[in-house]
Amino acid sequence: MRFLFLAALLFAPAAWAQADLVKLLRDGGHVLYMRHASTDFSQNDARMKDYDDCANQRNLTDKGRAEARAVGAHLRRLNVSVIDVLASPFCRTMETARLVFGRGTATLELRGGPGTAGDPARYAALKELLSEKGNRTLALVGHGNPFHALAGPPYLAEGEIAIVRPEGDSKFTVVGRIRVEQWEAVK
Repeated sequence: MRFLFLAALLFAPAAWAQADLVKLLRDGGHVLYMRHASTDFSQNDARMKDYDDCANQRNLTDKGRAEARAVGAHLRRLNVSVIDVLASPFCRTMETARLVFGRGTATLELRGGPGTAGDPARYAALKELLSEKGNRTLALVGHGNPFHALAGPPYLAEGEIAIVRPEGDSKFTVVGRIRVEQWEAVK
């Protein structure tokens, strides 16, 4: 199976899985792909004029802002450091990146090119980011559809982080996932 979840997270005792997950996060060389935190689904992006037009986009809720701050605090508590933070240029993803990581550089590579939302070819640039080997930990803050198109089901929940092991040659493996409500238990 091309995309394999870390067996420890699914089958091993919780203490062992947590220790292994923390080691992965601290060791570097992984990509942390985060879907933006909770948003207001009564809003949509249909009327936006450009990516700076936050008033006409689906934005983070107060709950989403609190979630993003909490995830950032947990990453700092666990001494997880990232070298680069890239985010989709939408207001919700840029705000999530700033609240979690303290920064973010907008890039269209996280949004995808022309095509339908579920088409993996649309996300070729993102696939390269996910598969590029290196010693650094890269954080990507994006959306559910691009990640789902490349990694398959299930969709990332809002605020969920997937830990990705880059393998080069446009290949990567999802080795773990952490939802917002699970961070408290990660030691």
